[in-house]
Amino acid sequence: MDYKLKKLSNGLRLLTVEIPGMESSTVTVWARVGSRVETKKIEGMSHFLEHMVFKGSKKRPSAKEIAVAVDVMGGKSNAATTKEWTCFYIKARNESLPMAFDVLSDMVMNPLLKEEDIEREKGVILEEMAMYEDTPMLKIGDLFENLVFTGNSLERDIIGTQESVKGVNRSDFVNFRKAHYGANNLLITVAGGFKREQILKLAEKYFGDLKKIKRGEIVKFKTNQKKPRVLLSSKKKDQAHFILGFLGNPLGSKDRFVELVLATLLGRGMSSRLFTEIREKRGLAYAVATSRENYLDTGYIRTYAGVDVKRVDEAIKVTLDEHYKLASGIKKISESELKKAKEYIKGHIALSLEDTEQVSLFFGIKEIILEKVETPEDVFKGIDKVSIDDVLRVAKKLFVPEKLNLAIIGPYKDQERFEKIIST
Repeated sequence: MDYKLKKLSNGLRLLTVEIPGMESSTVTVWARVGSRVETKKIEGMSHFLEHMVFKGSKKRPSAKEIAVAVDVMGGKSNAATTKEWTCFYIKARNESLPMAFDVLSDMVMNPLLKEEDIEREKGVILEEMAMYEDTPMLKIGDLFENLVFTGNSLERDIIGTQESVKGVNRSDFVNFRKAHYGANNLLITVAGGFKREQILKLAEKYFGDLKKIKRGEIVKFKTNQKKPRVLLSSKKKDQAHFILGFLGNPLGSKDRFVELVLATLLGRGMSSRLFTEIREKRGLAYAVATSRENYLDTGYIRTYAGVDVKRVDEAIKVTLDEHYKLASGIKKISESELKKAKEYIKGHIALSLEDTEQVSLFFGIKEIILEKVETPEDVFKGIDKVSIDDVLRVAKKLFVPEKLNLAIIGPYKDQERFEKIIST
């Protein structure tokens, strides 16, 4: 893909990815700020602010006026918050890009943050929080990170707590924006069928006046884990949900492609090892999948499963055994299995990049966190270079008891029961 990275007159980075023949483009504003930089008092602020930019801006002082402006373009707007970044985007026809820049810049840079809107939105977020609590398939991921990142701000939930959400006020939002929304902490990405000269002029017009800020340092994660750990959330449910995972490598690790192949071999796709063993052979779960998560300074490989409450012990044992069998070489990796995993990864990446939103995500995440552009071609080459020996080397390094964590939601009271399973 043809990309260009430039800096505006104020130092703000502009990353454009031109896709000839595409009738639409996605304009995204990224901020290098997420829940891990928040203090306990304002937990959930990044996520709360994501909500508030849609409630009214300087040019369009109500949520309806913003919505109408996007609808008039026939466009789509949304936002996302993670532990390390926040993004806001509008996807629209190429002819509507001047209006998309106008609306998006106004929303992100000039939110009104009215007290009455803040108070009203607190109720919305508390209901969102309740939804997560009542949806184990969603909540289990938070529980796992609560366990894995104990003692670091990464352990906190992105949405915050009831206490922190209820306690924030307008001055908290204003101060938070001043601390994090500066030219040197933002990135603009545009992906689609635009004209590059037009985009540079629009970016300078709408974002060129932004000032730089003094960027703060994050508290890096350091683990003191020495043995397998379990975190049980006891809830009366008809199904048990668990994530079993191992601490891994950071976002820019040289082994990132090996980790991706490793996770795919284990539990991505209907012919993967865990899907075959847990669902097809034993009927233990409907949903089972392995994935990886990488942050600036750490990461993990994890497997999720939703299982019969009476067969959870067996499901955990089988999941763990498959990890250890791969790492030990007891269950060997064939060249055909390795090739299948590589093609699965490349195929899914290629399919996702048919959408300009996904193209913006693909390029934006690496650039906002690492200030490094990685193209699909770079990833494909990296995947192709992974060997069986590479997979075994990384598996042996990661799949060890002192990096093992297990989070469970289900109708159980005895956490020691699960500690014994993963410690034997």
